Amino acid sequence: MLTWLQSYSHILQALFATLFTWGVTALGASMVFFFKSINRKVLDGMLGFAAGVMIAASFWSLLAPAIEMGGGSLPSWVPAAAGFLLGGIFLRIVDKILPHLHQGLPDSKAEGIKTSWQKSILLVLAITLHNIPEGLAVGVAFGAVAAGLPAASIAGAAALAVGIGIQNFPEGAAVSIPLRREGLSRVKSFWYGQLSGIVEPAAGVFGAFAVISMKAMLPYALAFAAGAMIFVVIEELIPESQSDGNTDISTMGAMVGFTIMMILDVALG
Repeated sequence: MLTWLQSYSHILQALFATLFTWGVTALGASMVFFFKSINRKVLDGMLGFAAGVMIAASFWSLLAPAIEMGGGSLPSWVPAAAGFLLGGIFLRIVDKILPHLHQGLPDSKAEGIKTSWQKSILLVLAITLHNIPEGLAVGVAFGAVAAGLPAASIAGAAALAVGIGIQNFPEGAAVSIPLRREGLSRVKSFWYGQLSGIVEPAAGVFGAFAVISMKAMLPYALAFAAGAMIFVVIEELIPESQSDGNTDISTMGAMVGFTIMMILDVALG
């Protein structure tokens, strides 16, 4: 499988990898054809799991290689620290601008620019916001391999894509099933659920192209993707997973997700 992937350019590698993560999102969204509702404890465990995967991926696949690259004439921690904070600032700006609504909240709690968009669109955009840094992270990882970063490998980039894909399954279900409960048809609920992941291929290709075009910015780009993902985890995933009182379940989900992503990255990377 990896040999086949290596025969393509890093841009196509990133595209194939993020098409995979999008496909897993669609697979998760397809659960709406089998279930009309989702147990809140299960949902909180899924959200915690996604948070754990993203935290582990942020360090092993992104921050650690950024630190290892060093900062040239600057201390080695400078690119990692600067890129990490810029990633968080970027997501903060997007969070303030993009209209979106988190699951279980009334319409009045919609964030971003005020709009008359339907609740279903706002719910989808909330998950889409998560997927921007995920796609970017996968693209940057493949770009790092093409740039010849010693700490980067095709197996490590593929492991990151697999980890992101695994946590996209519950995310897809977490969009489509609540939409079905809101009264949408199964087909429309599935459509919106898979649509939340379509941004990943675009972000992945952009990330791969950007880092190979500006190799000097690679450590900053790796840390930027990590900062964006950690922002999503702290600002949205963890609070949402614990908002219904299932703190132990969501916390253990995060522990399991972190462990699985750590194993994937260390074993394959």
